[in-house]
Amino acid sequence: VIGTFCASLVGVALSFLFPTVLHLQVAADAKLAPPSGIIEVLHNVILSVVDNPVNALLTANYIGILAWAIIAGLALKSYANGTTKSVLDDIARSITQVVTWVIHFAPLGIMGLVADSVGTAGVDALLGYAKLLAVLIGAYILVAFVMNPIIVFLNVHHNPYPLVWTTIRESGVYAFFTRSSAANIPVNLTLCKRLGLNPDTFTISIPLGATINMAGASITISVLALAAANTLGIVVDLPTALLLCLISTVGACGASGVAGGSLLLIPVACASFGISNDIAMQVVGVGFIISVLEDACETALNSSSDVLFTAVAEFSERRKNGTFDPKDMVPHN
Repeated sequence: VIGTFCASLVGVALSFLFPTVLHLQVAADAKLAPPSGIIEVLHNVILSVVDNPVNALLTANYIGILAWAIIAGLALKSYANGTTKSVLDDIARSITQVVTWVIHFAPLGIMGLVADSVGTAGVDALLGYAKLLAVLIGAYILVAFVMNPIIVFLNVHHNPYPLVWTTIRESGVYAFFTRSSAANIPVNLTLCKRLGLNPDTFTISIPLGATINMAGASITISVLALAAANTLGIVVDLPTALLLCLISTVGACGASGVAGGSLLLIPVACASFGISNDIAMQVVGVGFIISVLEDACETALNSSSDVLFTAVAEFSERRKNGTFDPKDMVPHN
């Protein structure tokens, strides 16, 4: 969680240094209600959380939907019987299959979005997408080669780059092409075994990390939300930016381990700025336009960090016990 939050800080910092503006279609009579400060943002978030669950579904209040889903999940965990769990599992699998069918049509939708953007805004729209992509990939690189090594060094007190490079080369490269943290779980389990880690640890942390360790997703959510705010002329102060990092961290932990899973949580972050869902979904569309490279790099960071943090946790314990050998940071053949 600390790594994910720090990653969102990196994304927000780069967004402030290199602000991006998107080509969005905003109706002339659209009523924007940007928050006046952190107090109003917190007020909007709290009201969204305690919204009526039926109204949250009708108005696409993603924060309220997630909050009530957690509450319902806790209740079902305690009282649901085996039949109920089987039914819910079947429904979940069916919805996942429907989403898979929709994703297969994504290239056609992306082609339409690009054609519309170029037709209405010209080449400038593509240049804006390129700048946004550069900010995102720059943030991923900074986290992978600067922030994560700092976390490793603070725990093992040794040169972190042999381990960092190993996880990127043997886990990140595979995740780059699969674009799925869940699909990369077998690769990570094998790498943990070659690193000589405790199976009782990595057989839990790797599957768990594939769903909640989403540093790249937190960067994507925060950067695209700030890009939407910049486009609409919404001024974001420092306290609000820190709150955005927190929302991005929590949202990233709930992102699914499939291609483009983080993009669907952008409306959650946009809602804290008072940005309507129709505009937020246009931002999601922009994310799909650049998703070929963006999602590949994001997943590479997410998946390689799973092995990295698992190894660091164990190496830190070994260092305290006096059994740590720096050679352990290189996998055994």
